[in-house]
Amino acid sequence: MRWTTLEFGVLICSAMATSAQADPYRWCAEYGGIRGGGGTNCYFMTFGQCQAAISGVGGFCASQASSS
Repeated sequence: MRWTTLEFGVLICSAMATSAQADPYRWCAEYGGIRGGGGTNCYFMTFGQCQAAISGVGGFCASQASSS
């Protein structure tokens, strides 16, 4: 019984490890606001998409790793 449970646990852990994928949304738009009340939108795949989103409203783009 122990070996079966152990083998099942190893199988589940290895399946979970191989199914992990990188997050395709690498860029976040950090919007400015009055007294720090801006927002964040981290749904941009490219830097250009992020720049287009902040164009005209202000803010800056940052990679998702640095904005966490």
